[in-house]
Amino acid sequence: MFISKECDYAARIVRALADGGKKTAEDIGRSENISHQFAYKILKKLETGGLVRAFRGKAGGYALTKSADEFSLYDIFSAVEGRMFLTVCLREDFACPMNTGGSPCGVHRELIRLQEMLSAGLKEKTILEVLGLTRGSGTRTAGTGTSER
Repeated sequence: MFISKECDYAARIVRALADGGKKTAEDIGRSENISHQFAYKILKKLETGGLVRAFRGKAGGYALTKSADEFSLYDIFSAVEGRMFLTVCLREDFACPMNTGGSPCGVHRELIRLQEMLSAGLKEKTILEVLGLTRGSGTRTAGTGTSER
């Protein structure tokens, strides 16, 4: 699986908003070294995915819809890309010629196992844990990785 540039930038955008404040696409772009046009495009996907709220008007901007300790990298990547697969073979709509008699081949079974591990890993930590922050303190701390997802 290749994590796209959009997913990478979406994680950076969420990082810029993780303090709970409201920021413009231009401010986010400057702080995260992303063109404001590309930041805007990704912000629209994050808004559609329910992670970001847009505020219109003169004092407009974007903010997270909930605290950064309530979602994970999996949530961000899913908002931008939809379902992500290690290989096309894992898609439900793909008819693999090696899967015979309704049973997947050994390679397919192993890829399913790895896909499940990757998904679990992306869900394991909240964004605040990934950033090494504790809620409301702004201080760095080691993430525990014990969040329930």
